[in-house]
Amino acid sequence: MSKSSRREFLKGSAAVAGSAVAAGLSIGRSAHAAVKAKATPATSRGCPTEIRAALSGPWPSIRTPFTRHGDIDFDALCGHLDFIIEEGKSKAVVLTWGDSLYSILTDDEIAEVTNVVVRHVNRRAFVVAADNRWWTGKEVQFAKYCVEVGADMLMVLPPDWARSTTLDSLVAHYGAVGEHIPVMMVTNYLARRPGAFGLELISRLCKEAPGVMALKDDVCGPWIRKVCLVANDRWALSAGGRKENHMNMYPYGVNGYLSTFMSFKPEIAWRYWKAIQAKNLPAARAVIRDYDMPLFDYIIKSEGGFDAAMHGIFELLSLAKRYRRPPYHSLTDAQMGNLADFLKSKGIL
Repeated sequence: MSKSSRREFLKGSAAVAGSAVAAGLSIGRSAHAAVKAKATPATSRGCPTEIRAALSGPWPSIRTPFTRHGDIDFDALCGHLDFIIEEGKSKAVVLTWGDSLYSILTDDEIAEVTNVVVRHVNRRAFVVAADNRWWTGKEVQFAKYCVEVGADMLMVLPPDWARSTTLDSLVAHYGAVGEHIPVMMVTNYLARRPGAFGLELISRLCKEAPGVMALKDDVCGPWIRKVCLVANDRWALSAGGRKENHMNMYPYGVNGYLSTFMSFKPEIAWRYWKAIQAKNLPAARAVIRDYDMPLFDYIIKSEGGFDAAMHGIFELLSLAKRYRRPPYHSLTDAQMGNLADFLKSKGIL
């Protein structure tokens, strides 16, 4: 795909879609024909059964790898995708604003990474693309681009600086994107809002935005349990990051979870999931106790944050290099040695 094609979503013509939203167009009430066709008749109370199946169980978030000089390492990216799909047996690969490091990519690079991931996966797994907190018009243009390159779903993270959005504007935003591609909602930005605001938004999206079909949670705690009761029969629900977050949602209705271990030690992720499927909660809790909690206790304290440690893990396991673009910190040799010692102590390395 040409670079000019990748930049289509940057064009000023996106203002047409934005103007429609600003004018009060009731976007959320009639999904795009392709989305409608995908959602029926094989639906599981709102979410197509094939989407719910793809997002059930553990799935990884794709971290963008870099060379020492800050270039995107596309060879490592493709090799890691092969590892996740072939060795990890992942049914889905998911790009996210956070883990995929969109905060230090240009919009054109985001489009290129999206294209490379979709093309290399080549229908071997369900692909969820991610955005860069764009305004509605540009978001719609990117949704069209994602459809063009062949992504299956788009994770939407709206801009909400200084609480600038409203329930009505967010419903319209999600609805506009859902006219073109199935949408995964991510709750990251709702952590700064009152819980009642997020619950009302999700309730309205379930009723007014049929293109929204999935949710990945970052808020956790009692709030997401309430969300499960509202949306579990409409959407495919996934917990974020840790197995304990999935366990928190489990009695209330949840399909899958973003698994950190799927990226480098998938057998641990599947050990937990098999215990869940067998309703063997003691075995599932043992995986959380022996692997998840120790790993996160260690990486969260790492200089540069948990993502610096994750890139270090990838280098130790020969999946990618440790490097991230400045000013983000990349682990030093000494820090890499300490990380290796920790992983060995847990039988991971």
